[in-house]
Amino acid sequence: MGSAVQKSALLLCGDYMEAYETIVPFYVLQSFGVSVHCVSPNRTAGERCVMAAHDFLGLELYTELVVDQLTLTANFDDVTPDNYDVIIIPGGRFTEILSADERCVDLVARFAESKKLIFTSCHSQVMLMAAGVLAGGVKCTAFESMKPLIEFSGGEWWQQPGIQSMFEITDCVKDGNFVSMVGWPTLGHGVRVLLESLGAQVSSLKENQASVLFLIGDCVEDYGVNVPFRALQALGCKVDAVTPNKKKGEMCATLVYDLEKGRQLPAEKRGHNFLVTTSWEDICVDDYDCVVVPGGRSPELLVMNEKAVALVKKFAEKDKVFAAIGQGKLLLAATGVLKGKRCASGKGMKVMVKVAGGEAVESKGCVTDGKLVTAAAASDLPMFLSDLSTVLGVSVLF
Repeated sequence: MGSAVQKSALLLCGDYMEAYETIVPFYVLQSFGVSVHCVSPNRTAGERCVMAAHDFLGLELYTELVVDQLTLTANFDDVTPDNYDVIIIPGGRFTEILSADERCVDLVARFAESKKLIFTSCHSQVMLMAAGVLAGGVKCTAFESMKPLIEFSGGEWWQQPGIQSMFEITDCVKDGNFVSMVGWPTLGHGVRVLLESLGAQVSSLKENQASVLFLIGDCVEDYGVNVPFRALQALGCKVDAVTPNKKKGEMCATLVYDLEKGRQLPAEKRGHNFLVTTSWEDICVDDYDCVVVPGGRSPELLVMNEKAVALVKKFAEKDKVFAAIGQGKLLLAATGVLKGKRCASGKGMKVMVKVAGGEAVESKGCVTDGKLVTAAAASDLPMFLSDLSTVLGVSVLF
């Protein structure tokens, strides 16, 4: 997987930005060779911005949960639109402050004047309103509370037809150089549009689309499931998520791991909910090319479940592709998949890999050994996505 033309993206950040809407494009673009600079006004490279998960947890409106932090990689004052192909503005409350910052508004206006791509999500369309770039009927979507403001700003409200719930929405909208999404549930399609708008050619070596099954459970690592799930959707793969004890349409709780100052281990924090897309009894191994086991604590749950162990063994008998992130290797270890294989491993999984007959590789964040792709941690997802896509026969070229 390579890139003939170097592309660059600017990620405009701030405290309480939506974690999914930040991390998914941040990791996915890097995995396919796009340079991503993260900036925030009044902060410099090396400083961090707080991220939050926004999800419906039984109340009438979404709940905001602080999850972790993103390290900035460039200085806001050094930004020149000419050096970038796209500006990405995730959702979150930070855009309310940035929409009143003349420097940020001017930056968005300059991207618009240059006909550079502007990618917004959920509530960040307020930046388009502040810059006055929706006038003239630009089609735009967002979280539904933004509808009257978009229309007051001269934009044309767009909503996917036939939708009863926000979680049924799959599409984003593109009008000229503006791409807008309702929020993180549409990231699969949104990232696909983002890649294509940047000139990417997505192709597959196989006649049929690759199909991937994510084996999850409660306490699955948030980014470890969501980032590759949305990325593979964007690449045109058939993607499902299943868990032994829940039905299609039910939710699994996720966790985010945040390494706080002075701690030996990262703090564990509640993340988003993740939708189970198919029921256990509907799974047929022959329908999938690959099984992915994300990290977190859900592998502990799965390794104690006879149905989950038996399913992984069936994938092994059929010589399918296996992929695991972090603690996800525990389930593969218990089923003999790691025997004789090299695996990316942090210190926490080193012993588990060795006693399962594998070789723990600590010097690399991601290792591919035949049809086994492993990542040491969620922070290694860019290389993991690149390697897994290659094994599945999918390529992205600019």
